[in-house]
Amino acid sequence: MSSSLNLQEWFGGIDIYLFDQLLKERIVPGMRILDAGCGTGRNLVYLLRSGFEVFGVDESSAALAHTRQLAKTLAPHLPLDNFRVEPVERMSFTDEEFDVVLSSAVLHFARDEEQWCRMFSEMWRVLKPGGVFFARLASSIGIENKITIVKERRYLLPDGSERFLVDEAMLLSVSAEVNGEFLDPIKTTVVQNMRSMTTWCLRKR
Repeated sequence: MSSSLNLQEWFGGIDIYLFDQLLKERIVPGMRILDAGCGTGRNLVYLLRSGFEVFGVDESSAALAHTRQLAKTLAPHLPLDNFRVEPVERMSFTDEEFDVVLSSAVLHFARDEEQWCRMFSEMWRVLKPGGVFFARLASSIGIENKITIVKERRYLLPDGSERFLVDEAMLLSVSAEVNGEFLDPIKTTVVQNMRSMTTWCLRKR
């Protein structure tokens, strides 16, 4: 029996762990969603199709142009100014503006801990009380003996990339500093000992 639902058409290249948040109904229609570091909008297809009030920022003007075109096609009612070329650590949105802030494969591109903290602080600033912060980021969890430190928290990974890596202690510490409530335990996927991706999901009290 064939299905009439085209999953690729409806969900695009959505992060499977973000899809999990949709299944848990933590992200529901009517919410204002910010994708901080949205790239070409791979996580936004379903949200745009389903009537969410979607916003995005990215430093890449080329990537942002693609996201704007995606929004124009799937949600033509949204103002194009919702999608802005600007760095995550210096966003132009007002305080407590969003119900959900997404950060998918963004934080591990921080140059150093100072920039990482600025990026997180900005995302937390624009999140409403009661709002959901969802992040997927590279970590050292499970591959501690496979990585080589370059400086501070920047490491060379077995896959040849260089990333800013967090560990469990840092995520627990930062979460406690902002009094964030864990919606799920910290979850990490080790990809054949080449890299490690961690899901970090908090509610803002």
